[in-house]
Amino acid sequence: MSEVEKTFVQAVNDTLASAMRQDARVIVLGEDVAEGGPYTVTAGLAQEFGTGRVLNTPISEGAVCGVAIGAAQAGLRPVLEIMFIDFLTLALDQLVNQAAKAHYMSGGQLSVPLVLRTQGGCGQRSGAQHSQSLEAWLVHVPGLKVVMPSGAADAAGLLASAIADPNPVVFVENKALYFRRQPAPDPPESVPLGRARTVRPGTHVTIVATSRLVGDSLQAAQRLEGEGIEAEVIDPRTLVPLDIETIAASVRRTGRLVVAHEAVALGGFGGELVARVQEAAFECLEAPIQRVGAPFTPVPVSPPLEDRYRPDADDVYRAARTAIEWDWPAARASERNVLSASPSGR
Repeated sequence: MSEVEKTFVQAVNDTLASAMRQDARVIVLGEDVAEGGPYTVTAGLAQEFGTGRVLNTPISEGAVCGVAIGAAQAGLRPVLEIMFIDFLTLALDQLVNQAAKAHYMSGGQLSVPLVLRTQGGCGQRSGAQHSQSLEAWLVHVPGLKVVMPSGAADAAGLLASAIADPNPVVFVENKALYFRRQPAPDPPESVPLGRARTVRPGTHVTIVATSRLVGDSLQAAQRLEGEGIEAEVIDPRTLVPLDIETIAASVRRTGRLVVAHEAVALGGFGGELVARVQEAAFECLEAPIQRVGAPFTPVPVSPPLEDRYRPDADDVYRAARTAIEWDWPAARASERNVLSASPSGR
């Protein structure tokens, strides 16, 4: 196995092609997938595998999701593309009430080996209906696995595992990552679902970030390093199942935690992560957990407003500084009390 520089798009495309070559049951369907889709993720697949396995569908997310679920229950392994995560709202009845429940409600007789690929995230001036981060809705549904890769290598490896999984997996990509290059295994190598990755080791504060915010957190960590603060950056990679053990072990060592995601902070996955960490490592926390997320408003289309709205490395840096400095005032107050009680006042 070797490594080559790939974009996120190339990594996903290569993994789809590899899976389709290895297993004739794997099919791809969605709006304009035979033409490559809006970001060329499926480009070339129809030419290699034919339109019988790369199927363009009508613009009806609910119907297409239902077809994919039926195909999965009939023995195929469909990879369904929903063009924008915002449009997933139209497919939630099928995804939540059928795909996620079939195995349980059939007493284990049915399985739904479905991968639903979709992409979210802002920063492209696409407006409030094409820029959301809605992964928290999906995490709330028992029966769904939720994956959020932050780079090309993990996108390839996690997608390979998702396609092989017997359960429905929602694979959430971020459009801002699509054309960033990164070394990735060639051919694609599976990455287990439910295993976090420590992207950068550190001792003073733990930063847990998802998707695009992983790269921003690394930028923040580099800035903190220049100030003598070593930040550990962890990418959960999958939200369900969640590798809480790796995250909690880090927090037990550092005593401080920042949780960062692009989604709106209110009701976001970060809140669940905070609760889980407090259950697992409360006695080790030396400061309140800091959260980084978007403000509670629709995504603006105005470039200056969208830039202000979008969480970034500066937000992660400020949150980490807050966590580090939390007990400094208390320490200074304690020092003043000791000094005032001394005979010299010094």
